[in-house]
Amino acid sequence: MTSQTTVDKTGPADEVPAGPGPAPAKGLRGHPWFTLITVAVGVMMVALDGTIVAIANPAIQKDLGATFAEVQWITNGYFLALAVTLITAGKLGDRFGHRQTFLIGVVGFAAASGAIGLSDSIAWVVVFRVLQGLFGALLMPAALGLLRATFPAEKLNMAIGIWGMVIGASTAGGPILGGVLVEHVSWQSVFFINVPVGVLAVVLGVVILTDHRAAKAPRSFDLLGIGLLSGAMFCLVWALIKAPEWGWGAGLTWSFIGISVLGFALFAFWENRVREPLIPLALFRSVPLSAGVVLMVLMAIAFLGGLFFVTFYLQNVHGMSPVDAGLHLLPLTGMMIVGSPLAGWLIGRTGPRIPLAGGMAFTAVAMFGISTLDTDTGSAVMSIWFALLGLGLAPVMVGATEVIVGNAPMELSGVAGGLQQAAMQIGGSLGTAVLGAVMASKVDNDLAGNWAQAGLPKLAPEQLDQAAEAVQVGAAPVAPDTPPEVAARITDVAHDTFISGMSLASLVAAGVAVVAIFVALLTKRGVNAEAGGGVGHI
Repeated sequence: MTSQTTVDKTGPADEVPAGPGPAPAKGLRGHPWFTLITVAVGVMMVALDGTIVAIANPAIQKDLGATFAEVQWITNGYFLALAVTLITAGKLGDRFGHRQTFLIGVVGFAAASGAIGLSDSIAWVVVFRVLQGLFGALLMPAALGLLRATFPAEKLNMAIGIWGMVIGASTAGGPILGGVLVEHVSWQSVFFINVPVGVLAVVLGVVILTDHRAAKAPRSFDLLGIGLLSGAMFCLVWALIKAPEWGWGAGLTWSFIGISVLGFALFAFWENRVREPLIPLALFRSVPLSAGVVLMVLMAIAFLGGLFFVTFYLQNVHGMSPVDAGLHLLPLTGMMIVGSPLAGWLIGRTGPRIPLAGGMAFTAVAMFGISTLDTDTGSAVMSIWFALLGLGLAPVMVGATEVIVGNAPMELSGVAGGLQQAAMQIGGSLGTAVLGAVMASKVDNDLAGNWAQAGLPKLAPEQLDQAAEAVQVGAAPVAPDTPPEVAARITDVAHDTFISGMSLASLVAAGVAVVAIFVALLTKRGVNAEAGGGVGHI
């Protein structure tokens, strides 16, 4: 079997069969571990931006005089652009080479970040956030494609483990770094920091990265498939973003969901007929790959959906600053940093099935533990559950990624990387939307009774709705001129009601994690990483 070959600095990519692993690299160019360092720098920039900006939003709102709805679009615009284009961006990497798409993604992301820092209106901030999402979508699948093409099969798990460690640490560390920058520098510095990081990633990429392209790399673009998939993804994500505002029973919400389902159906119909499809549906004949995609969605629902309320719990119930809240999440970050490379090593020794199932079991127990948190829970108890959550997530982030990318043929490694990232984005959106609906329902059901039981004055329906919105994020709806004794009772009611909602949402997340245990049992090591198998291996 022919080994994968590489290209020199200036020549086009050699076309080679997808073999079991690359030829050993000499020097810096194409060296697997230096390649990992390079892509980790770029990925860190995107992962940080997913959480660091949330800390800057209040300062942006005040400085630019933005409305709450406009500030929401700082996050929603980025997320929409990222989620909708990930798979198409992965296909671009398969077609033109992952080195090129990675470098373009880094340059565009850093430039858009600098432009945000120079913006003097909320409209321009949102525009450049959308561009950040588009360039981030180019960067993320390309990083996985480069790792898949550069590392031999026996070391791929460890590489993905370190890659997962970087993403986990960056995601969890975002609020800490964001809090420090906003508090001591400015909100613009949250974006400006990406510029030197991007420059470093580009310099490393130019010097170190080598383009690998499989012999069966796509030659054309499935433009109709791209349009159908992008439209379907947009309608789905849009419905999930707007459902809390429109209502889950609203006709508009279900209209977008229905259009999304129709779009996915038409996409599947078309993909079976086009000569070079965007996503060959035969890819999903691989049961392990399909299980990996589902597992990534379920993990993101349980983790990102559940963690969404933990930040409100720490800041609004316990009164912590953003920096303090981030520090309290260090056990989670620390266990992901330590656990990800260890998980890569373990998966390399035993295969992914048991580590993945065990990781989801730990996640289920951790989410159950988080459901028991109360208004007076101490930091030590919180740390136990946060650490256990990090320990559970590490093997899932590593193993599910390897299962998806490793079970796809080399010429579809970019599409597989896009699938992995899209699954995580969709899962996070689903988790936030569904668990948010659980929280809202519980608060709406309990607040009026708890309010009356505390002997507080009865609220008009519109006042109760406004109070419920505040309570859903752990805030106490206390008017400025409220007497201290009444304010204390309102705060107690708000926090107790929020806790009951967070507890129920965490139990739902734990249930999702239990389901994911059984999905994990369907996974196995990437057959194409081992033996250069083709589409459809099971």
